[in-house]
Amino acid sequence: MAWSLALGLLVVPCLFLPYIVFSVAMRFPSLRNKRICLLIAHPDDEAMFFAPTLLALTRPETGNSVKILCLSSGNADGLGEIRKKELVQSGLMLGLRKAEYITVADRPDDFPDSMTKTWDASQISTLLSAAFAPNLPRHGAAASTPPTAAIDVLITFDADGVSGHPNHISLYHGAKAFVAALVHGEPSRASPVDLYTLKSVSLLRKYMSVLDVFATLMTAWGRGVGRGNMAHPDGLIFMAGLSGAGGVSTAWRAMTRAHRSQMVWFRYGWIAFSRYIVMNDLWLENKPV
Repeated sequence: MAWSLALGLLVVPCLFLPYIVFSVAMRFPSLRNKRICLLIAHPDDEAMFFAPTLLALTRPETGNSVKILCLSSGNADGLGEIRKKELVQSGLMLGLRKAEYITVADRPDDFPDSMTKTWDASQISTLLSAAFAPNLPRHGAAASTPPTAAIDVLITFDADGVSGHPNHISLYHGAKAFVAALVHGEPSRASPVDLYTLKSVSLLRKYMSVLDVFATLMTAWGRGVGRGNMAHPDGLIFMAGLSGAGGVSTAWRAMTRAHRSQMVWFRYGWIAFSRYIVMNDLWLENKPV
């Protein structure tokens, strides 16, 4: 009886997944005609955590231009050069148009691939400013004109980093510092860049795969996603279908075929059970005043 119930709980959402994916796409806001950068810490972050986001935002009909900026080559085991190539392969599989849209900063002294090292937020902010807002006034100088940037949207991890990895968490603080620098310490100014962060969930929810759709949608509805500023949505929900170019199968291939060097046994468990392979919920950090 228990096995039958468990099987039913898994099968029923899968049967209705195409309808759920369609409903989410219709019900919740998305991004269109935006210049978007996904900021990640290591090669494979884009596939393990952000695949539904990339698959949704790179669809040609959205008119978006999507790039990936990775701050580390993931060289902890001496595989940095291999992993950089794997990142490019994965990014293209997940919808990016050109290999040139995928950049690895690869500054191991500043951004070492480490489970114990926290990266300096000001260095991340400075790197982002140099890449996307090189004309920002220096710290302490008056800003005579509204800030501008070469991107409209920056996407990265939230304050818990999904997995608690200190490198992931550092990206959140660095991205926040960059957005603050754009408005020159004046929160009332309109920022040219919207910062969206990937919501971390409990350990149980993390491994519920498609079953977490119910908690995800309830959270989104509770926050009023879809009822606010459509130009700058408070939240974004992206779900991948079971098959097709924008489906879970593409996310699986991005991991198993592109990131071959990382496919140890527990990675197969991740792609089989992680809700981040199926769905992403992103929250706007810097709401317009």
